[in-house]
Amino acid sequence: MTKMIAGQALVKVLAAWGVDHVYGIPGGSINHTVEGLYLEQDQVKYIQVRHEEVGALAAAADAKYTGKIGVSFGSAGPGATHLFNGLYDAKMDHVPVLALVGQVPQPTMNTNYFQEMDETPMFSDVAVYNRTVTTAEQLPYVVNQAIREAYRQKGPAVVIIPEDLSAKEIDYEPVKTPNVVVDSFKQVIDPQAVTETLKLLKAAKHPLVYAGRGLLNARAELVKFSEQFNLPVLNTVPATGVIPTDHPNAIGTFGRLGSKSGFEALQHTDLILFLGSEFPFAQFWPKDIKIVQVNDNSFDIGKMVPVDVAVLSDAKQFLQAMVATGETLPVTDWLTANRQNKQNWNAYLTQLAQDDSAGLAPETVMRKVASLVGPKDIYGVDTGNVSEWAVRGLPMDQQQRFALSGLFATMGYGLPAGLAGALNADKGAQAWSFSGDGGFAMVAPDLITEARYQLPVINVVFTNNRFGFIYNEQVATGQHLYGVDLSEADWAKVAEGLGGIGFTVTNKVDVENVFNKIKDLQANGNTKPIVVNAIIKDDDPIETAFMPLDPKLYGQDAVDAYAKKNHIDLTQQPALGELLRAKGDNL
Repeated sequence: MTKMIAGQALVKVLAAWGVDHVYGIPGGSINHTVEGLYLEQDQVKYIQVRHEEVGALAAAADAKYTGKIGVSFGSAGPGATHLFNGLYDAKMDHVPVLALVGQVPQPTMNTNYFQEMDETPMFSDVAVYNRTVTTAEQLPYVVNQAIREAYRQKGPAVVIIPEDLSAKEIDYEPVKTPNVVVDSFKQVIDPQAVTETLKLLKAAKHPLVYAGRGLLNARAELVKFSEQFNLPVLNTVPATGVIPTDHPNAIGTFGRLGSKSGFEALQHTDLILFLGSEFPFAQFWPKDIKIVQVNDNSFDIGKMVPVDVAVLSDAKQFLQAMVATGETLPVTDWLTANRQNKQNWNAYLTQLAQDDSAGLAPETVMRKVASLVGPKDIYGVDTGNVSEWAVRGLPMDQQQRFALSGLFATMGYGLPAGLAGALNADKGAQAWSFSGDGGFAMVAPDLITEARYQLPVINVVFTNNRFGFIYNEQVATGQHLYGVDLSEADWAKVAEGLGGIGFTVTNKVDVENVFNKIKDLQANGNTKPIVVNAIIKDDDPIETAFMPLDPKLYGQDAVDAYAKKNHIDLTQQPALGELLRAKGDNL
């Protein structure tokens, strides 16, 4: 045993679990935990953020990029309450994080002391594990158990630490039990589930796969399964990259952040193989189709949509079992029509990127970014219209990594995720963040953090001086446009004032010149964060949650009106139904 303060023992536990950096801001009630970070700085790096919310969001992004637990801390009172956004993001996207929360010294608890709050019930809803330490000796044990629970339950764990306890000297002995993060056993897949799934796939005329985050570490298996059974694949937005975005069978996603190819495939499918997701928008799928749902959590099966076959299984191992049958399905007109529809959609996005007659198109910026990204680059994406442009435009065709706030959908996520991306990037890989001007304004001061730690993140800000996503909602529901306009800010100048490098682009020529300059800066060893203030036109992204382009389904008048509004050439973008009917499929 070795004598040390309990705060140092805590940090040793983090190091033993492979944690290499922690985000937070010091404060009186957490300072002896910070002292532990100082004493163990050769093992665990302290990242000083300018707002605890940024630290908590960055910790959640850590977990999304790596699968390893992310860690942040806050002092009692306001430091603790600032952590909630990151913790709820982790809860709703099912990733492991640990929050270390300061508390006033034990002798002053329950005395209305300065910044004293009853913190345990505050975190009871968000946390999968929520404990207040009661002795100094148990602090490393409780932290160790918190980490185990965060991994086991895939969510946030909270440890509340009275300041006097972390300051006490204890006898510390490292935990002998090996740290176990993932199951090492191979699941036995129910052969009946495989048989039933095969039967439904063979009987279906228009089957497809809908893949979720549960397959993020199973790209090879999903590709093999898709090719062996010749199935088109959609993915949920948080699962972007689960299949390479340039794979011919990858047809995009569904909903407001989706694609024409994704929306139309769902309108004509008769069977969905629903893998590794609790996708809340499944409730908007067609009602008269067959659904096979595969999930490792029985609570999630049938939660969002009634299913015909329920398979309680790890989705990756289920795909392996399906592939192992040696069965296959032929290439069908259904598959080739979906492939063509996706190619047509890509051509439409290219057309948008080439047209700056009415102002700078966001697609122009994304197309230039896509031409520059490397095979291991990391993307942090904010919430709002920017999510649509990123999901539709960023390549995920090699080993790139992607994080956004999925089910919680909190604004201000892009910059913290980009910061986390830089800390987790492989050598030679570039970290990017993509934000709207509304979300970026919430967290812009943490450009200072990127500058402090020499993290040369490329932060792209799409500026149109409004909350674009919310503006669109007010228009769609016939409300008055109120509270959605933003005062103008020069984000390039802000970047320079906070220790970074700033550029402004307003047209295609600017985009080409500025990003080429950035490419040269990075190649020459730049260590400063970069902000690209992209002044974009006011047009909303094309509405993809409902795309009435098939006259047989929606009538020619509806098709013409939608095409005119979105500048769609119907000869270049025929509906999937028309592509199928041209092949003799009468639907």
